Amino acid sequence: MTPAPTAEGRTTALEEELRRLAGSVLDPELPVLTLDELGVLRAVHVREGGAVEVELTPTYTACPAIEAMTVDIERVLHEHGVAEVSVHKVLSPAWSTDDISDEGRRKLREFGIAPPRGGRPAGPVTVGLGPTRTLPAREATPAPTAPVATVAGAEAPADEITAARTPAAEPVRCPLCGSGDTELISRFSSTACKALRRCLTCREPFDHFKEL
Repeated sequence: MTPAPTAEGRTTALEEELRRLAGSVLDPELPVLTLDELGVLRAVHVREGGAVEVELTPTYTACPAIEAMTVDIERVLHEHGVAEVSVHKVLSPAWSTDDISDEGRRKLREFGIAPPRGGRPAGPVTVGLGPTRTLPAREATPAPTAPVATVAGAEAPADEITAARTPAAEPVRCPLCGSGDTELISRFSSTACKALRRCLTCREPFDHFKEL
């Protein structure tokens, strides 16, 4: 990821090095990924007097992991001689699974987690609220009477916002055997950002990092 420029439009060598150090911190919920690979580290600035400011974007607004990330970044930079470190939460632009690097996606697969598919849709996403419901295990197309939401100008069931952002031809592939014949077991797994699925080829369960 390209380091953030200074007010003069340049990034100093010190800021690049500090960003590398901060970015090497492991995500507390997915320790197979660094913060740089996860894409939540936005910028590192060195201010007058040597104070360092770090900008982080949480994966979602109330993400509890942001506190652990902050503590770990402060610890790493203190260990490398930075006396004053402040970590600021930045909510705009919002984080997306598009921000996960290719290396991060590779590591997720190797760790047994299916990485997010596709990319974010072009344009705004408008969500209409309605009654909650549980999708069938194979995520069959719901009846026309199901509650709908508008996704990038098209109507889709409210519980299928994520699916509507991803091409239908792109299945969630099993990270263990590569099969695209998988089914949903639970919309939530060990963390809110993951769903629990099962491969119908090798019969193994696995986590899927949901698209956002």
